[in-house]
Amino acid sequence: MVDNPQDTPVGAEAPGTGLAARLRPHAGPLAVGAVMALASVPAGLEPWQSIFGYGLFTAGLLLWPSGRAVARAKAESRAAQVSAQDFSVIEALDMPTVIFDQDTQVVRQNTAARTLIGAYPERASLSARIRSPVILDLVARVVARGLTESVEYTERVPSERWHEVRVSLIANGSPSDNRLFVLTFRDLTEARRMDRMRTDFVANASHELRTPLASLMGFIETMQGPARNDEAAQTRFFGIMLEQAQRMARLIDDLLSLSRLEMRAHVAPDGEVDLGGTVAHVVDTLKPMADDLGVAIELDLPQDPITVTGDVDELIQVFSNLIENACKYGQTGKRVKIIVASTDEAGSHVTIQDFGPGIAKEHVPRLTERFYRVDVETSRAKKGTGLGLAIVKHILARHRARLVVRSTPGEGSAFTVKFSQSGLGKLSSSSELYE
Repeated sequence: MVDNPQDTPVGAEAPGTGLAARLRPHAGPLAVGAVMALASVPAGLEPWQSIFGYGLFTAGLLLWPSGRAVARAKAESRAAQVSAQDFSVIEALDMPTVIFDQDTQVVRQNTAARTLIGAYPERASLSARIRSPVILDLVARVVARGLTESVEYTERVPSERWHEVRVSLIANGSPSDNRLFVLTFRDLTEARRMDRMRTDFVANASHELRTPLASLMGFIETMQGPARNDEAAQTRFFGIMLEQAQRMARLIDDLLSLSRLEMRAHVAPDGEVDLGGTVAHVVDTLKPMADDLGVAIELDLPQDPITVTGDVDELIQVFSNLIENACKYGQTGKRVKIIVASTDEAGSHVTIQDFGPGIAKEHVPRLTERFYRVDVETSRAKKGTGLGLAIVKHILARHRARLVVRSTPGEGSAFTVKFSQSGLGKLSSSSELYE
């Protein structure tokens, strides 16, 4: 049964709040102090001095817990300045948020903050979890001036992440010694990565276009000057110029394809595609090219048709890129094996396997980056733009499919396109799986 303070008569002390109750927890120290006071009289102290000293000792024991209670009450009053409703709003935010007081003691933190920087013990200081001098200096400036400030903070380990850290005073009309402040972290990681990607993309695209343009300009100047009347040189130069112009045309076509795919990335296709028939059509189209390279294409189709949800033209582009790459870059293996299958465990999938030189392990995770090449000279010699697998990645992401790459140097590579068993499920945050 809980005692109700309102039932205590006026003028009477509530149970457990009298002097005896306050002295009871300190019986041990009081007894030791009494013995020491008595022993000090034979040692030469006057009786009144011993009694006075013992009285100070007793008063200290009584006042020290009260001081701790006052400090606890002060911290609780600071927390009470933000209402429960305000705390519920903070908890609902997905942005890591920490509320602290004038002494930088944490009053409240939401779930996002606990996930990012860890849970604070009760009435702990900000520095218990945040060790960055940049953030702590920011907190000190805002506490001293009361003006909102922010800084950009970068973490290098375990992975590179960017945050905008903002500290501001909560305007609640409290006295200067009871002010509260709010610390927030805004995640800039994705934005910074996109900025870096755009910068790299523009630099790479400019480089890829500048090379053939420089060749064209050089040959044109040569034909206008020293080779003006040299028909044999002009015939040779025209062939090289045509090849460079075709290279630029392929690059522009691939860039436009990527742009269109990015615009429609959120729109899932809804057509029905015969997987085996589509792959067989691509093989028939690429067979003359494979024959010229001396590569035999082995096609293994299932007896029953396999139907997936998708866009037939885009899937033709996927398999054309993968089979053409297998023939070109696995040419030394002399054959390419293609398997179309569907199982209960793996779902519908298509595997394109070559038996060429293979790909080193460090290159595999970056194969679908734009303009990334394992061997730049070999890629350009085979008329590659560096965008083929990037296009494959975007198409498969739109189809809610994924690309599995397995490669062993000296033995060849296998690229497997796996379709979702449920047709069009949720778009995965990672559309590729590298092994």
